[in-house]
Amino acid sequence: MEKEFKQTLNFLQIISDKIHYFVAENIYDLWVLQAIAKLVFLVLMIYVIDFLLKLLINNVFKLFSDEKKYPVLKAVHESRITHSAAHLFALLFGNMALYSIFWRHPESYLYLERFIDLLIVVVVANMAYRLLKAIKFYNIYKQDYYRIVAINAISQTLKTIGIFIFTMIAVSVVFGIKSTTILGSLGAITAVLVLVFRDTILGFMTGIHVATSKSLKVGDWIGIPKYDLEGTIMEINIITTKIQNFDKTISTIPTYDLLSTEIRNLQVMAEGNKRRIKRSIVFNIKSFKFLDSTLLERLKRINLIKDYLTEKTDEINLSNADMENNDLLINGRQLTNIGVFRKYVENYLRHDPDVDTEELLMVRQLENTTQGMPLEIYCFANKAQMTDYEQIQADIFDHLLVAAEMFELEIMQINRI
Repeated sequence: MEKEFKQTLNFLQIISDKIHYFVAENIYDLWVLQAIAKLVFLVLMIYVIDFLLKLLINNVFKLFSDEKKYPVLKAVHESRITHSAAHLFALLFGNMALYSIFWRHPESYLYLERFIDLLIVVVVANMAYRLLKAIKFYNIYKQDYYRIVAINAISQTLKTIGIFIFTMIAVSVVFGIKSTTILGSLGAITAVLVLVFRDTILGFMTGIHVATSKSLKVGDWIGIPKYDLEGTIMEINIITTKIQNFDKTISTIPTYDLLSTEIRNLQVMAEGNKRRIKRSIVFNIKSFKFLDSTLLERLKRINLIKDYLTEKTDEINLSNADMENNDLLINGRQLTNIGVFRKYVENYLRHDPDVDTEELLMVRQLENTTQGMPLEIYCFANKAQMTDYEQIQADIFDHLLVAAEMFELEIMQINRI
């Protein structure tokens, strides 16, 4: 290894001498002009080496472009780490060649050395950032979407910290100051930095929690009651989360709200192709009444409750047969129009092909209000896609709102001022 290094230095010395004598013979004997000419040759040398290395490395990586067979190599190539590697090797070569070319110009050597060192710091920082992108691409190829959320949070945190660290290194390189001296002077403003990066820290912790709990991922359909939002997660980064609403508008919320706010993840419902229907019809309590013989006979012609009414009528008549004053409806057991309508709604839902009868299906009365008595329909549509779901729900309530008149029930209309 030491022998190869000496051979490289000898090679650089030969190139340096050739460049020096070429410049000395062809450029006016002024050290500034000669230094500029040598700098041009150095830059061209670095550029050519960089170009050749990129060409070689990229052609090699193209042989492993299948993301299923070689996800790691594909991720490295896609994130352009290969370009950063070529830049780094070319600059290192230029740094080695710098002394042999410019040792005769000590006035220029110091500044050029610091400039190349600064470029190396920038390239290394960019390579570190592209490494994070490579990890993200790798998980995309593996379709591990929950891990991607964590990587987004971690990468943005590391990027923020990395910018700070590499800036300190760059300053120390340019001005020749020790990094420990710079960091020591920042101790007094630590509290200020924590305050400035508060949202970043909270977003980082939220990203870790979301990834480990696997509660959310990009592409999930969610609802946030606090903001009256419902849509699909487009991006979760360290500061903000983007949500595409169903009207194609984009809403942005702080990422830490995913940890501190109620989030309804509706993706499971969408993947199961089922969506809950929970809506009420409010009735005027004054329209409730016992069924008389006329209304009873008319309702027996409704197929969905014909058997139910026949069975219940026989049962009630048998129960009330020996009761005194059984001709008075209030005495004994009786059917009511709201009770029969509730049974009709249940049977109607069970016979609706768009309602999933294997899930919970319920028709119940809610607590009376000043507007009337709500009758809640609770069931699940067997299609979760929004247009299908809204059509199913509308068809159900269109029918029930009109059917209520057959039971001599009055539906309340709430006036809003």
